[in-house]
This record gives sequence, C-alpha cells and structure tokens, in this order.
Amino acid sequence: MLKIENLETFYGNIQALKGIDLHIEDGEIVTLIGANGAGKTTTLMSISGVVPPRNGKIILNGKDITGTAADDIVSMGLIQVPEGRRIFSELSVAENLDMGAFLRNDAAEIKRDMEYVYQLFPILAERRHQHGGTLSGGEQQMLAISRALMAKPKILLLDEPSLGLAPIIVQQIFDIIKKINQEQGTTVFLVEQNANQALKIAHKGYVMETGRITMSDTASNLLADDEVKKAYLGI
Repeated sequence: MLKIENLETFYGNIQALKGIDLHIEDGEIVTLIGANGAGKTTTLMSISGVVPPRNGKIILNGKDITGTAADDIVSMGLIQVPEGRRIFSELSVAENLDMGAFLRNDAAEIKRDMEYVYQLFPILAERRHQHGGTLSGGEQQMLAISRALMAKPKILLLDEPSLGLAPIIVQQIFDIIKKINQEQGTTVFLVEQNANQALKIAHKGYVMETGRITMSDTASNLLADDEVKKAYLGI
C-alpha cells in the first residue's frame, strides 16, 4: 500500500531524513520507533505532504505521490493524526467529527461512521455537544483519532498517540488502534515512543536513528531483540 524509497528531507540545510526505505502492506499495523529527534515525525510529515522531501519517492497504492499537495493526499485516503492532537478546540465534539468528513458527500455513510466512532469511544457520545478544548488529554486524543476515521482512511498515520496520557488511557488507545485495524481493515502506520506497546500490536517494525532506518523485522522479533530491549524497552 505504501512504499518509501531513498527518502531525503531537509529543514533548510539540515538533513532530517537520510535516504530511508520502508514499505507497508495493505491491512498491516507497522510501527516506527526511535529516540526523540530521530526523524520519526518528519517521516510522517514527508509522507503526508506537509514537509516535502528533497529526494526519493513515496508510492501510495502504486501511484507516485512525491511532491503532491497535502490536501490532495488526504483525498487519496492517507490521513494523519498529528502529534499533540490539534483538534478544533472551539468546536464541539460533533463539529470536529463533521470536519473530519469534510471531503465526503455520502451522508448515510457519514452518519454510520459517526455512530461507529461513538461506539468506539462512548465518552465522546456523552460529550458530543461539548467544546473540544474542554476535554481531557485522553478524550482529545480519542477525538483526534475519531476525526481521522471520519475521513474514511485507507491508511492511518498516527504520531505519538500515547504522548502525555495516563497508563490506563494509553492501554485503551492501543486497544482501539488494534480494533480499528481488525474491524475496519484499516492499514496503520504508527510512530510511537512507547516501543513496548507499539510492538505488541504491530505486525512489523522499523527502528530509526538520526534520520536512518537501522533495523527492520517482525514486531515479535524486535520485541525479543537484545539491542531493542536495551535501547527502547528499558530492559
């Protein structure tokens, strides 16, 4: 579904991505782990067209989308949930969800999808008329994921969904990511500092260090790898 070839991205003269390669198959959960500043967020921003790469290729469903505008990429079904949630704080929960479906015109399906996200996150149904900015951090993350689901993603990019959340909420978020993948068949590309949780739900993983992919394997093999345990799992 998604193939990255020799991707290089710069901020001015500073090279953030140094020729990375990765691929994601339809229906997979793939995680990218690494330390702060490794280039994980830049990878997502490059894929989604927010920070265009200088070199390399991004292939989505067989089509080269390198350099394509971010809004056009969204219309192709690649949807990103950014780090820090970035919901519309002055809009209600329901209005945030409506914004997620902005490019759609299938009213009956939109209504069905909204009911689905309310089933995934019952607290959002309870707070559907409440302003997004008044929600807790965990509820805002639930809303950010739900807003992305309303766009009917073929592939969902998640940037640090557990950041700053209480452990019980973190577990709930990861359970929901796995459920979305299994029930909807949605392909997921997950950037996450909580490597242990990410690798537990992923099919495959990549390790990034200073702008380069240094390791890739099945998630179970990475969980068992001594170097990964020492560097990212605190073991």
